[in-house]
Amino acid sequence: MYDLEHLESRLGTLQEHAGDGMKAFWAFDKAAFAPGAIDAKTKQLLALATALTTQCPYCIELHTDAARKAGASDDELAETAMVAAAIRAGGAVTHATHMFKK
Repeated sequence: MYDLEHLESRLGTLQEHAGDGMKAFWAFDKAAFAPGAIDAKTKQLLALATALTTQCPYCIELHTDAARKAGASDDELAETAMVAAAIRAGGAVTHATHMFKK
């Protein structure tokens, strides 16, 4: 199912059939990643952590590449992965408390 070529070749189809929605999405995406209070590298590491927790292979690849282009090191990428893993595991632990209702 996952093939980066599918993403690249099929986004046009989505754009064709949902033009207004896709136009709004791309504008929002551009605004979210625009320079601001958070620098480009940090924004890409945040996006990568989110991609790891949602397990989107396209986003993992795209935001890893973007983070590297923004200057992220292997150490920063690895720590980002560990933070994402901690958040995901933490969700399982905290949700487990619902098993023990009195």
